[in-house]
Amino acid sequence: MRIRIDVEMAYQIAKADPVLLALEVAVAEGQTILDSALDITDASLQRVSGQAEVGQWVWAMVPGTRLDLRYGATVEITRPAVTLDVLAASPAHSLPSTVLTYLRPSRYCQSDLFTTFAQRQFGHLEGGAKTTAILDWVRQEIEYRPGSSHGGTTAMDTFVSRQGVCRDYTHLVCTLARAAGLPARYASVYGADVDPQDFHAVAQVWLNDAWHLVDATGMSVAEGMAVVACGRDAGDVAFMETSHWADFIHQSVVVTRL
Repeated sequence: MRIRIDVEMAYQIAKADPVLLALEVAVAEGQTILDSALDITDASLQRVSGQAEVGQWVWAMVPGTRLDLRYGATVEITRPAVTLDVLAASPAHSLPSTVLTYLRPSRYCQSDLFTTFAQRQFGHLEGGAKTTAILDWVRQEIEYRPGSSHGGTTAMDTFVSRQGVCRDYTHLVCTLARAAGLPARYASVYGADVDPQDFHAVAQVWLNDAWHLVDATGMSVAEGMAVVACGRDAGDVAFMETSHWADFIHQSVVVTRL
């Protein structure tokens, strides 16, 4: 699948406040960047490696008080569809150190609070079958409701309220997977079928010695999304970070199939 990504952002920022951006599609297996351009008015740019060695972040040094940004990319997705149920899990003692960390709790994914629930709900299953059951449970139990959560909402909050958006679905999937013994991490992506269109969040689960993309919202599939960044939770891969408060002016994300 080939997709086109067009992003526009405008924010009022504190004067000369460096802005950290995670919005460029990553150079990664299963996706090829055919063309890409990032244009930020009057800014000097500095790139650094992203979290989990996935993609790159961009420091934008803007001398004034307004961030005006355009990003466009055409991406060929070659990632094949995978049947999760046939994939095996790996015992914790065999995991690479870079994967082992995604079994542990994080700020928004308090997996240590869900071990009993995960064992009762999913303990009879293994590997990919367990992952599928977790996805099905989240999809059935959580109502997708824009505006129902905020930047501080955790997986426990979502579990209690039974509502949220893609960020919350992903935190809950990662939390339940980790509690059930499956390494899982948060991924920011672009997907053509996301509605409403925006920066999107999905999970990656470690099965058969590889990361596999899964979306509990049902709005995207692994073979149709472009990965931007990965981390323990949303705190690791925010699309924009500033030291001081930034005021929203305009933002649009448009992803189309070609």
